Amino acid sequence: MGRAADILLFAWGALRGYPLRTALMLCAMAIGVAAVVVLTALGEGARGYVQGEFASLGTNLLTVIPGRSETAGLSPSTLMGETPRALTLDDALALTRGARVRRVSPLNIGSAEVSRRGRVRDTVIMGSSRELLKIRHWKVAQGRFLPALRWNRARPVAVIGSHVREELFGSKPALGQWLRIGDRRFRVIGIMGSEGRSIGVDVQDTVIIPVASAQQLFNTESLFRILVEARSRAAIPAVKRFIINTLQARHQGVKDVTVITQDAVLATFDRILGALTYSVGGIAAISLMVAGILIMNVMLVAVSQRTREIGLLKALGAGRRQILALFVGEALLLSALGAAAGLLLGWLGALALRQAFPELPAHPPSWAVLAALGTALGTGALFSLLPARRAAAMDPVMALSGGR
Repeated sequence: MGRAADILLFAWGALRGYPLRTALMLCAMAIGVAAVVVLTALGEGARGYVQGEFASLGTNLLTVIPGRSETAGLSPSTLMGETPRALTLDDALALTRGARVRRVSPLNIGSAEVSRRGRVRDTVIMGSSRELLKIRHWKVAQGRFLPALRWNRARPVAVIGSHVREELFGSKPALGQWLRIGDRRFRVIGIMGSEGRSIGVDVQDTVIIPVASAQQLFNTESLFRILVEARSRAAIPAVKRFIINTLQARHQGVKDVTVITQDAVLATFDRILGALTYSVGGIAAISLMVAGILIMNVMLVAVSQRTREIGLLKALGAGRRQILALFVGEALLLSALGAAAGLLLGWLGALALRQAFPELPAHPPSWAVLAALGTALGTGALFSLLPARRAAAMDPVMALSGGR
């Protein structure tokens, strides 16, 4: 312990003897560590944000889409002009019979002109059922959501987003009032309180009506999607098989639907953002290598400037290993101080990100912090070996004479 303390004291004295050079090397190492911490915190923040967004869409969610996934590309059926078989209300009703299915909600989406007393705007119209509210974990700010109806029954009622209410009604009350969607009139029974996007649509800019009313409005019997909520996370695979088998039986034995689970989509985003985090962390780590090379170059110059000091140490009995330990210890102390300063800067940078973007949980992952510290100390030790070995190999007499 005493020998280690002596080495640290010697290294500290050497660093203090050249304050400008020491400060520059500290800055280089600190910037590298801070870059790793901030960039990985940004990557992890994006990852956490995406996970939170998916959680807000509803838990244990499965989405049924007409057509197999390969039909989205240039398959032979696409080139021949074939289209996937449409989903119907009867298909959605059949899915409610699953033992592990908690809720099912049919979904139609279209765009129409919504107007009231001269105020007009094009609005996304979402046709669905009462179950949509709980499947999506939405909230109603005023009034109530769609009534409990048989899905094939149309009623002229609508739930509107807050932006739609402001544009059509201004400061006047909207509940109980009538508005026109296309060529039909609907009475406002509720105003949404939820924010965010669903299926690429902002809830605040949406008008929600019963699914049968939407089918009449858009003159279609097909559904855009069917949303299915499983009773538990563990039941998702079984519910997926049930959906595929049920619809295959209803569609003359043809597997013509795609079932997307929330976990599958989230896992894809997780892999993409995870790779992005590792990539930006690796790019930032390059700056640590640059800092290590800077340490090597500066210490090579320092060895040539401190030849008399090295000669004196050898004349006093310091061996090759002791000289080597002194210079490596000096580099390690420099790296440790720079890494500590970099960690502080990195944490402050991550804090600034969280303050600027509260929805982004930009916390640096522990592996990134440990990797930054390890890389900083490792590069410091590695790139100090060459100048340390050069110092240790000096002839004491030549060193005392200044290398001449």
